[in-house]
Amino acid sequence: MPDRSTTPGLRERKKMRTRETIRREAFRLFDAQGFGATTVEQIAEASDISASTFFRYFPNKAALLIPNQLLNPIVDTFLAAPSELSPIGAYRFALAQVFGQFGGSDWSEEAARQALMYSLPEAAGALYLGYIETIEVITGALATRLSQSPDDPRLRITAGAITGVLMQSLHGAPMDPAPLLTALDFLDAGLPLT
Repeated sequence: MPDRSTTPGLRERKKMRTRETIRREAFRLFDAQGFGATTVEQIAEASDISASTFFRYFPNKAALLIPNQLLNPIVDTFLAAPSELSPIGAYRFALAQVFGQFGGSDWSEEAARQALMYSLPEAAGALYLGYIETIEVITGALATRLSQSPDDPRLRITAGAITGVLMQSLHGAPMDPAPLLTALDFLDAGLPLT
């Protein structure tokens, strides 16, 4: 019998499916007619929902580009990482594990999403909010892993440094986990410049 504390309920699973359907249909339309030419109404129609329902899941069209669906599996793996790993080493471990589960088509979809996200000026606000959310989530995960208060500024600084590595490694480059993992190793080593 599944553990009910970790298994999402019916309502949550339906929300997850709806969110994924909206994202999938949006990217199909973006690919067919371009981001700018695609309207929220077209995405809603293709997803078999109303436009108002779209806005319950995403604040705007650009928010579809933010890959927050990876954050929870990464955090779950981070929290379960071997205890002997440093916090940054544990985050690197989590990324390697989650990215290792991606297949070829998953990578090409993610690369297309990423290229679109970084090329659109209208995505900048959503991207910034995504970075802030990432810092918040990593701060909370660090607090849990280290049994410390999430108010400890060192945790937010560490989360900001990890997010900075993500930003630098992914911005304007093809989706490739190797440089990201190397950059996390560099951060974990204390940023040795000599």
